[in-house]
Amino acid sequence: MSGLSAPKGTFDVLPPESARFLAVRDTLTAPLRRAGYGYVETPVFEETAVFSRGVGESTDVVTKEMYTFADRGGRSLTLRPELTAGLMRAFIEHRLHTGPLPVKLWTVGSAFRYERPQAGRYRHFTQVDMEALGVDDPALDAEVVALGVQGFRDLGLTDFELLLTSLGDATCRPQYRELLVAYLEKLDLDEETRRRAEINPLRVLDDKRPEVQAQLGDAPLMVDHLSDSTRAHYDAVRQHLTDLGVAWTEAPRLVRGLDYYTKTTFEFVHNGLGAQSAIGGGGRYDGLSAALGGPDVSGIGYAVGVDRTLLAVAAEGLDVAASPGVQAFVVPLGTEAKRLAVRLVGQLREAGVAADTVYGDRGLKGAMKAADRSGATHAVVVGDRDLADGVGQLKDLRTGDQRAVPVGDLFEALRTAVGN
Repeated sequence: MSGLSAPKGTFDVLPPESARFLAVRDTLTAPLRRAGYGYVETPVFEETAVFSRGVGESTDVVTKEMYTFADRGGRSLTLRPELTAGLMRAFIEHRLHTGPLPVKLWTVGSAFRYERPQAGRYRHFTQVDMEALGVDDPALDAEVVALGVQGFRDLGLTDFELLLTSLGDATCRPQYRELLVAYLEKLDLDEETRRRAEINPLRVLDDKRPEVQAQLGDAPLMVDHLSDSTRAHYDAVRQHLTDLGVAWTEAPRLVRGLDYYTKTTFEFVHNGLGAQSAIGGGGRYDGLSAALGGPDVSGIGYAVGVDRTLLAVAAEGLDVAASPGVQAFVVPLGTEAKRLAVRLVGQLREAGVAADTVYGDRGLKGAMKAADRSGATHAVVVGDRDLADGVGQLKDLRTGDQRAVPVGDLFEALRTAVGN
C-alpha cells in the first residue's frame, strides 16, 4: 500500500512500547523535580542565530546538521538541534537572572539534526534537559552530575559510566590553545580539518578518524594546563562527587560536540551500545549567556537522550514498562448493561481508578479478550439477566475467581479489589 510515511530518520512511538518510553522519560525527570527544578516549555524552532551563536560556528551541528528555513516573513528559523540554547534565550528574554539564583530549570522534548540515520542515532530524538543558571559553585556542578546519575540508577541501569574532565576557562584556555595550535600545525591534516582547527582546535581532539587519532598520541591536554583557580574548582567538584557516592572515569580527551563548554565537562556512556555509546552529557558553559546577548552569568546543565537511554535499558534486559494502563474493566452484555458500564467506568475514573470498557458490539468472548489485553486485574461482567437479578459478576482476571455483587456495591467492590 503506497501512502504517507514518517520522514527518513524519524520514528513514531506507539503503544504498547510507548509505555516504556514514558517510564524512561518520567524516571529521568523525577530526580529533577525532587531537587526543586522548575519545568519550562520553549518553541521547537528559534531564530537561527540562537544556535549559530550559542552552539558554535565550528561545530558539525551548526555547519552540517541544522534544519534551517526561511519563514513567510523571510526570517531565518531553525528547528532546535539541542535544547540548552533555546532555554538560555528564554532565561535572558524573561530576565530570570534578576530573581533569586541559581535559576533551576528542566524541560523535555524533541530535537532535530540532519545526519545519517543509524542504530541509536536519528534525525529526530527526544531529550531531557536541565540547567542550573547564575551561580558558579563546584557543589552545584556536583549536584547536576549526581542528578543525572540518579536517573540512570532509578531505572536500574548498572553498565553505564560517567566520564569527567575540565575544559578550563578564559584564564587558561588561551595559553593552552596556543600550545595545541602549534602542535596541530605539525600534523598531516586535510584542509577541512585545518579550517575547523582555526575556529576551535579542541574539536580536532574529538576527531574519530583513525588517521587523525594516530597523530594525537602526545597532544597537549587541557587538564594538564589548568590555572590555579580552575584546578581548585575541578578538585572541589570531584570531592563533592566523592561525598555523594558518585564514581567517575577521568577523560582528559573528552570534547563535547558543542562549543559553549568551560570547566566541568562530562558524558554518560553505556557499554552495551557499541559505537553510539553516549546516552547523555553536559557541563559548565560560563560564556553562553553573554554569547547570546545576555548578562555574563554562569551556568551548568546536561541533556540525556530518552531514545538512547531506552536502548541502554533494553541492552541490560530491564523491565521498566509503566504500570498497566487499566486496573478495572467492565464487560456489558446488552443495552441496559451498556448504560451501567459507561456510568460505572466514569465513576471509577473520577475516583482515580484506571478503568475501561468495550465499545462496539462484541460478544462475551471478544469482550473478555479485550479485558485481558487491557492489563486489568479485575473485571465486572454484567448481562441483562444479571441486571434483572440486581447483581454483576466481579471476576479476578489473574485467578479466574468470580462472585456476584449487588449493582449498588459494584463501584466500591471494584475500587477495593484493585487496591485503590
